[in-house]
Amino acid sequence: MKNYLLIVLATTLAFTACKPEETDNTTPPTGSNNGTPVETSPPNSAYQPAFAGQTRVGGVRTSTGFQSRVVTSSLTSPWGIAALPDGRLLVSEKAGTMRIVNSTGQVSTPITGLPRVNPAGQGGLLGLRVDPSFATNRMVYWVFSEPLPEGNVTAVAKGRLAADETRIEDATVIYRATPAYNGTLHYGGRIVIDQAGNLLISTGERSDLVTRPQAQSLTSGLGKIIRITKEGVPASGNPVLTQTGARPEIYSYGHRNPQGLAIHPVTAELWQGEHGPRGGDELNRVRSGANYGWPTISYGIEYSGQRIGEGIQQREGLEQPVYYWDPVVSPSGMTFYSGNRIPEWQNNLFISALSGMHIVRLVIENNRVVGEERLLVSENQRFRDITQGPDGALYAITDQGRLYRIDRE
Repeated sequence: MKNYLLIVLATTLAFTACKPEETDNTTPPTGSNNGTPVETSPPNSAYQPAFAGQTRVGGVRTSTGFQSRVVTSSLTSPWGIAALPDGRLLVSEKAGTMRIVNSTGQVSTPITGLPRVNPAGQGGLLGLRVDPSFATNRMVYWVFSEPLPEGNVTAVAKGRLAADETRIEDATVIYRATPAYNGTLHYGGRIVIDQAGNLLISTGERSDLVTRPQAQSLTSGLGKIIRITKEGVPASGNPVLTQTGARPEIYSYGHRNPQGLAIHPVTAELWQGEHGPRGGDELNRVRSGANYGWPTISYGIEYSGQRIGEGIQQREGLEQPVYYWDPVVSPSGMTFYSGNRIPEWQNNLFISALSGMHIVRLVIENNRVVGEERLLVSENQRFRDITQGPDGALYAITDQGRLYRIDRE
C-alpha cells in the first residue's frame, strides 16, 4: 500500500512535456473527493480555463480495494487491445503484428496476413477492434500507417481471423485518410464501433506546420473523426457539411493527434482524447459536425515556448474541451468502465497516459469532470491502451511490453 503523498510526488516527478508522439497495487479504503487537484506542477502558460472544473479538478481516491498484476511482459511495443468473446485479448504490436494473449499470459505466435505498415516514428499497426458479432463472423478491424508511393496515410483495414488463429484472411484496406504525407508523426489511430454498427476512426493532422491547417479543412481527411460503414463508405446520418468539396465521411474536425476514442455505456455518445503540444491535452465529447478548434485555439504552446497562432483559447463556433491537462499527460487509448465489480467506477472514464506514466480515472457527471485520480503511478510505464474484458476487469498495455489486469481485490 502506497502513501498518497508519495504517489502524488512520484506522479509529479514522472511528468515531462508531451513528446512529439506523444506488481500489485492496492488503494487504501478511504476517501473520495478531497478537493485537492492531483496535478501539482506549474502549467506551461498563464492561460485560464473557460469554466470551472475544465482543468485541475479536485482529486478523488478509490475506496474499494483493488489490485493490478502483470499478465505478461512479453509483448513488443503493443499499441491496441481488444477483448475476444472468450476473454482472451487480441493485441496489435507497432511493428505490424497481432498476437493473442490468454489469461495465464501465454502470447501467441504472430498472426500473419496483414498489410505492410510503416513503423517509423509514430506509425505502425495501431488501434484495433473486433466485430460485435465476432463469435460468428470472426471479423477484425484495425488502423495502421500505410506506406504509399506519395507518402504515408492513416488507413483502415478489415479481415477475418482464421479458425486456427494464425492468420488474417482476406485483409482489405477499406479507407485511407488522404492526402498522403511524407512524414511519420500524428496518425491518430483509434477505432470504435457505434451502436449502428459503423466504424469511428481518429486521424491526426500529421504534426508539421505544412499539414497542421488541414485539421480545419473539410476537403482533407487529416485531423478528423471519420465515420464509415464496415465497407468503408460514408455512414448514413453523417453531418451535412456545406463547404464545397467537404468529405461526407467526416464526423468532426479540428483535431490534433487523437489517440483515444470511447463510447459512453449509457448515453452512447462518443468521447475523444487527443495530445496537445506543450500543454493542452484535451478530452472532448464529440458532437456530429462540430469543430474542435485545432490549430485556431489551444490551451497549449509550441514546444519552443512560442504561442500557437494568435495564442487564443476561445472563439465562437469552436468547441471547448470538456477537460484539459497542462502539463500534459499524453492521453492515448481509453475506455468507460461498465462493470460492477468496483461499483464506484461505474461509468468512469479510464485513460492510458504516456508521458504521465499512469492511468487516469475521471469521474464524470452531467458531461463535466468532477474528479480525477491517478492509478498505477509507481509502475513507471508508458500506458498505451486500456479496455474492459468480459470478466469485468480492466486490461492495460504499455509501450514497454506489459499487459496489466486491474480488478477488485
